[in-house]
Amino acid sequence: MSVRIVVDSTADLRAEVAEQVTVVPLTIRFGEEEYIDGVTIDSKGFYEKLIESNVLPTTSQATPCNFEEVFCPMVEAGDTVVALTVSAKLSGTYQSACIAAEEFPGKVFVVDSQSVAVGSAILAEYALELAKQGLSAEEIAWKLLRKRERVQVLAMLDTLEYLMKGGRISKTAAIAGSLLSIKPVVTLSGGEIKVLGKARGSRQANNLLVQEIAKAGGVDFSMPLLLGYTGLSDILLQKYIADSAALWEGNCESLPTVVVGSVVGTHAGPGAVAVAFFAKDGEK
Repeated sequence: MSVRIVVDSTADLRAEVAEQVTVVPLTIRFGEEEYIDGVTIDSKGFYEKLIESNVLPTTSQATPCNFEEVFCPMVEAGDTVVALTVSAKLSGTYQSACIAAEEFPGKVFVVDSQSVAVGSAILAEYALELAKQGLSAEEIAWKLLRKRERVQVLAMLDTLEYLMKGGRISKTAAIAGSLLSIKPVVTLSGGEIKVLGKARGSRQANNLLVQEIAKAGGVDFSMPLLLGYTGLSDILLQKYIADSAALWEGNCESLPTVVVGSVVGTHAGPGAVAVAFFAKDGEK
């Protein structure tokens, strides 16, 4: 009997981590075209379509049936399950997982990550570490609930175009922001996306990201950390890494990076840079 870790496809996992978990995909629609996230469309294909399309794609939550189809064979094999989902405030996927878990009392434990993308991903990495240490599914779920309070996700957007397309800001604000090279810096707080500040140009925005990391208490390098980018090129991520080199040098041998997927990519657009880490300042 073993503990199995299940995530949904909004968690942007490194390849070696993805091999160790089971992913329940969400659905993406570009107009009349429907795709299964990570199955019938990959990140490259998604961003190519996003750039070409005049309308934003929509995403549909994973259903209780989707989760039950995953949980059932695991439980029948004698395993227990920890299911880690995207923030309940961003998607109904958490509720779907909870409904499915009711069919397997004491066998499946569902945790709301209160995060998304790289934030959910580092919690999944932590869950795998706990499973390897021999903790039970219930113990892992309890620790995830405690540690999620320390997860920090910070991101810089390169363009306001996709916030405009999604109706989050006006066309006038988007045009003005583009002319001034405004780069919003956002975070996740209580499971919701919030704007921390706006900078002119990527260098100022990168400096703001560094400042916000310091405000959060700094990076706990004994825990998983992950950087991500949206779009087809990581050039802006590499610029951020260079601008913030003092944060990482001497603290980690390498910086793991991933492409941020469809849910965040839809609203952030190409060129966004994100960092997820566990803050150092103890459990809340």
